[in-house]
Amino acid sequence: MRIWLKRVGLVLSAAVIAVGFYLVLREQPVPVDVSRIGRGPMEVTILEEGTTRVKDVYVVSSPIAGYLDRTTLDEGEPVIAGKTVVALIHPQEPPFLDERTLAELRAAVDAAKSAISLAEVEQERAQTALNLAESNYKRAEKLADSKTISISQLEQVYSELQLKKAQVESTKATIRLRQAELQSAIARLQQPTNIEQSPKDGSCCVRITAPIDGVVLQVLTRSEQAVSTGTQIAEIGDPGNLEIVVDLLSSDAARIKPGARVRITDWGGEQDLSGTVRIIEPAAFTKVSSLGIEEQRVNVIIDPDNVPDNLGHGYRILAHLRVWQSDDVLTVPIAALFRSSGKWSVFVVEGDRAHIERIELGHMNDTHAEVRSGLEAGQFVVLYPSDVLEDGSLVEERPSVQ
Repeated sequence: MRIWLKRVGLVLSAAVIAVGFYLVLREQPVPVDVSRIGRGPMEVTILEEGTTRVKDVYVVSSPIAGYLDRTTLDEGEPVIAGKTVVALIHPQEPPFLDERTLAELRAAVDAAKSAISLAEVEQERAQTALNLAESNYKRAEKLADSKTISISQLEQVYSELQLKKAQVESTKATIRLRQAELQSAIARLQQPTNIEQSPKDGSCCVRITAPIDGVVLQVLTRSEQAVSTGTQIAEIGDPGNLEIVVDLLSSDAARIKPGARVRITDWGGEQDLSGTVRIIEPAAFTKVSSLGIEEQRVNVIIDPDNVPDNLGHGYRILAHLRVWQSDDVLTVPIAALFRSSGKWSVFVVEGDRAHIERIELGHMNDTHAEVRSGLEAGQFVVLYPSDVLEDGSLVEERPSVQ
């Protein structure tokens, strides 16, 4: 009896060991994520950041050099063309005079006064000569009436009279000129503290009004200060008339055509916006990327179909520029693709085995690729294939996490 029990124990031990070896040495299925191949719409887009901007921005600048009053307009404030005063510019005060300049100007005042005195003396001399000429003419008239002198002699005396009158008028004009020079010299002597402040009612100043109906986009010069010709004061535009500018790599811009549709996301609203490419600028420019690489970029201008009230000038957006689109195409997830022997391949799940399938691809976007041959709708492919997978490997679908 003991012999039989011992034999049964040995047989059971051998069976347990054999089962253990089988469980250890058998092929273990590889857990994988799978996706079903299907048909549907697909589009290829170029994703790039862009900014909104008002189409027509008017920069209000100073037409003259002067003293700018403090700008009272604020950003976002509405303005009316020709009525809303954007800036008020007063004449500039003269600079302070140093001692040397003061001495020169005082000497100029004295010289002007002396010139006036000299001109007045000349006027008295000319007036005396005129009085004598008038007396001579009166006597000549009487002598001519009595035929004592000839008509030609009378005309000569008359010409002398007219010449003396002209000399008197010339001296008067010289006096006015010297008086104006004196006033100019006195005005140049004025210091800023001696000049009365310009009136603030705008009667002596330049009033700059808004060029269009719109809102103030940005106040560039707010404080009261001296300004030169061309100083920028404010930017004005219509925020309802927006466009979007996106700078693309020149190689990407060559794939875009005017009229291409654009989807606009991440602008801050709940709904995506749509738009149309209006123009691709013909000239590229060099821009240094965040990695320090020089790139040739091209500006693409987009017209949004509608402009929400909460979208303004200079806002950041993400533009999805459509390059290609199809309503019915067989697609495979990008996550299932890998290169094998230089060709695109996927692991196709058939039953509980995964087999390598060579495929031919067409267009690709960030998530899917167009399948031209090698797959059929309804097949399952492995997503994110690992290095342990081989052709014919045993697989099992990984349970989805709820």
